[in-house]
Amino acid sequence: MAFVTAASAAACCRKWLGSGAVNAAAASPASRRAETGRDEPYRVCRAASSVQMLVGGASTCKLGSASLHRSTLVSRWGAKGGRRMESAPVRAASAAGEGDADAKAAAAEKAKVGLYIGLWYAFNIVYNISNKKSLNWLALPWFVSWAQLVVGALWYVPLWALGLRKTPKLSKDNIRTLLPVSIAHLIGHVSTVVALGAVAVSFTHVIKSMEPFFNVMGSAIFLKEVFPLPVYVSLIPIVAGVTVASVSEVSFTWFGFLSAMTSNVAFTVRNLISKANMNTPLGENMDEVNLFSVIQAIAAVIFAPFALAMDGPKLVSAWKAATTGATAVTTSGSLIFNIALAGLFFQLYQEVSYLALGKIAPVSHAVANTMKRVVIILTSLVVFKNPITKANILGSSIAIAGVLAYSLVKNHYASKKKSKSA
Repeated sequence: MAFVTAASAAACCRKWLGSGAVNAAAASPASRRAETGRDEPYRVCRAASSVQMLVGGASTCKLGSASLHRSTLVSRWGAKGGRRMESAPVRAASAAGEGDADAKAAAAEKAKVGLYIGLWYAFNIVYNISNKKSLNWLALPWFVSWAQLVVGALWYVPLWALGLRKTPKLSKDNIRTLLPVSIAHLIGHVSTVVALGAVAVSFTHVIKSMEPFFNVMGSAIFLKEVFPLPVYVSLIPIVAGVTVASVSEVSFTWFGFLSAMTSNVAFTVRNLISKANMNTPLGENMDEVNLFSVIQAIAAVIFAPFALAMDGPKLVSAWKAATTGATAVTTSGSLIFNIALAGLFFQLYQEVSYLALGKIAPVSHAVANTMKRVVIILTSLVVFKNPITKANILGSSIAIAGVLAYSLVKNHYASKKKSKSA
């Protein structure tokens, strides 16, 4: 639309020029208007449907995405409409300046994307490390996971209250629509925290690499969505790698393994429900970040009675055992700090991920997401010094490589399908 309106305005200006504008320069403004039926060039542009004239200072006449300042028009056409030709060096210098500006803008955008991805990785690492420390000291995963949801609210609620972020506006119908998604998200979050407390961080993330398998199977069963054969083939190394890693995992427990698998199923259900409600109104000011925050808030309210019922009676005694006496492994301040840190960075890494992934192509997304898991696994091995076998390294590597292959193959066929339908 901007192209059409710009073209029509430009044609209007060319017609004005060819209809005696130069000859009219010697005449009075009134006679020029009577003879040509036109006014000065910036008034001609203003008559086009896409023009927005800004009054005061250096007025601007916009044609689609281009803009002409009134002072520029006067300098090019003369004070009385006579045309002034620009030399080739001037035009070349102008083009070079625009090229430099575009290059600088592109470089700034790349730097911004790199910063977002770096923060996404860093915040994710902080979340996993502080979460594991908290669970090592206080083995109450239901309470810890609920506390993280509450801490997240202490971040985004003040932003809404101070007007630093648009406040979501929800009706009862909107909340009912988000309720199933919030429950699935809650189960996935709690199951992940339980798994992190039961087994090593590295092993938890290897198991969670199985999520694409459940996504594909769930889409086929519930959405009747069938993928090309290579997509299903790419799932084989994921399953094989997780199997080898599980058999050789030193910290393996069935409780931890099943908890991580439960999180995979829960997040798959969350994704399926989200796809089913894709065209359903979710309220006002509901961008990706606000949507996630609202889901977090609903989950915190729902989970409060269950967390307090499960871990509440044991909280005081477990806290004292962890922070006082001969059994103390940390201080109350350090324990509170790590629980709060995990909650805050869980919220932050999710928010930054939306900023990062919204600015990169699907293939880059797949690579960045896969590398994120690799970085977390390696960092956790360094921090916690978990023993690891060669078979475990092999299985983990196969599983992670399988996730990358799956993402690339799926994105390839999705792009191919999109280009055919275009």
